[in-house]
Amino acid sequence: MNLTYSVEELAKILSAEISGKYNGIISNIKPLSSARIGDLTFYYDTKYKDLFEKSLSSCIIVKLDTQIEPKENQVFLKVENPYKSLIQLLKIIDNNKHKKKSEIHHTSIIGKNSKISDNVHISANCVIGENCILANGVKLMPNVVIYDDVTINSNTVINSNVSIYSDTEIGSNCIIHSGAVIGSDGFGYLENSKTGEYDKIPQLGNVIIEDDVEIGANTTIDRALVGSTIIHKGSKIDNLVHIAHNCELGENTGVAAQVGISGSVTSGKNCRFGGQVGIAGHLEITENVTIYAQSGVSKSIDKSGVYFGSPVKEHLRAFKIEAVQRKLPEIYENIGKLEQKINEINSKIGD
Repeated sequence: MNLTYSVEELAKILSAEISGKYNGIISNIKPLSSARIGDLTFYYDTKYKDLFEKSLSSCIIVKLDTQIEPKENQVFLKVENPYKSLIQLLKIIDNNKHKKKSEIHHTSIIGKNSKISDNVHISANCVIGENCILANGVKLMPNVVIYDDVTINSNTVINSNVSIYSDTEIGSNCIIHSGAVIGSDGFGYLENSKTGEYDKIPQLGNVIIEDDVEIGANTTIDRALVGSTIIHKGSKIDNLVHIAHNCELGENTGVAAQVGISGSVTSGKNCRFGGQVGIAGHLEITENVTIYAQSGVSKSIDKSGVYFGSPVKEHLRAFKIEAVQRKLPEIYENIGKLEQKINEINSKIGD
């Protein structure tokens, strides 16, 4: 990370108590298992006690009540919650890392009637269509392509090679990672029953992404047939996710990698979809629903809770079914033995 913090500077940032002594500079942050001289690490769980006690790290963020003393030329920064303190520090480092002066690179292309605020950063080879609006603090990394009539609100970061189709609206403080495609056509066709050919249905809606949304690398969000595909405020979407046309994702929903959501699905707020979850089209999922990885949703879910399986069931019931399925070979064998005994008994009765 190429840091240049003193122990005293870190303690001030984290409002930490200093235990021990180290006069050098902290130049990197590493995991407890690999941190060495000049590194900062953190210890928050007793299951890592062995690693903690053997650590050669120069600086370790620990809990306030830690009784172990630091080694020679080692310092502890004592805080209430080491993990939260680490995140606080990472945010500061990340903000400093991504500070860029406002400039428009000479290789970028900006269409007519587009409104670019004074402190927007536009990197090399970006293409911005006509009638676009880029608000204060927007950052476009190299090779971003934005079609016509797109609005991007304040402090949103669009990373390299993102494509944003026409009429998309993106809120403030969003992050869109490399390779994402926002506003591509929904998968809409009319099949000719006689010839088997497909007639494309024009997709004339748009995508609306509200504030504080993060979208992972190579994720695609399709525009609506008509109306809008909507990702509500605070939602976090992982890499390699597909969200189809006319979907509506509720506030603060988390979607893990390789999830596929078919067209016209509506989900409530605070939902969690594990990796490789598949959701069939035109379903409604209520709020506060968690769906475990690799589950398949074929019917609407109208009760908050945790679900698993394909098709999904309430998770405890699904686990019981799984447990029984694992024993099916033994159960089958036992049934065969019972049938044999019954046949023997019937044969004796017959005699």
